Amino acid sequence: MDKNSVYRTNIIGAGEVGSAISVDMDKNSIHKTNSIFWDTKGNDILGATALPFYGAFVSEEKCQLFGDVSGKKMLEIGCGSGQSLQYQGDRKASELWGMDISEKQIEKTTQLLTSCGLSAKLICSPMEEECGVPKDYFDFVYSIYAIGWTTDLEGTFCRIASYLKKDGVFIFSWSHPIHKCVVAENNRLDFKKCYFDESWYSVSLDEGTLTLSDRKLSTYVNALSKAGFVIEQMIEQSDDEIIQSRDDNSDFAKKAKMLPVTFVIKARKL
Repeated sequence: MDKNSVYRTNIIGAGEVGSAISVDMDKNSIHKTNSIFWDTKGNDILGATALPFYGAFVSEEKCQLFGDVSGKKMLEIGCGSGQSLQYQGDRKASELWGMDISEKQIEKTTQLLTSCGLSAKLICSPMEEECGVPKDYFDFVYSIYAIGWTTDLEGTFCRIASYLKKDGVFIFSWSHPIHKCVVAENNRLDFKKCYFDESWYSVSLDEGTLTLSDRKLSTYVNALSKAGFVIEQMIEQSDDEIIQSRDDNSDFAKKAKMLPVTFVIKARKL
């Protein structure tokens, strides 16, 4: 695996690419499009965002949202190629579970964990659907740059709450909605998309097609509350030390210094 791919972040937004096509919200069609995307071109186009990084410039090593996970039961939503599960396994989590919509990603996770002497119970399923995950079982459920792919945010958060023990913790990261609205052009930051627009859109990139919706931050907060979570911490500021350590002078890095490109929320089940 290309080491740099771990640090590449999904920066796709309707305003960012300039060629998004509005589509109707059809759950089955969206699931099919996105599973094919991750079965084929996903990692080549978007890379992989994995712990200890929550996004391009936010890290667990700095934020310490998980703390000591030794002996903890953990479920990852959108496990991708398995790097985050490996990270938790190396930190002595007692039980690893992973879920992903893509069969190919599940295969990659299996291969990676096997090569590291780790094992996990892996399920290929959309995160919105019933798929045999045990209830009131996990100490942590987490998702690194995957939760935004759901077609039913409130339903997904309710399912996640059902998987957690009382006082269990849910941690997730995703592309910040402001980032999705603003593009860097000619040393300027320009709004290209309405922040309040949560309509679904389709984007074609390098022979791959994905379908997403850019939700407002309040949509995530309200869905968490409705599912019975209390928010303990939210992070949205890029870490200057990470930007400097990579000597990154890209437009993306310059943008990250001026506005949030990633947000992370830690919530606890009541």
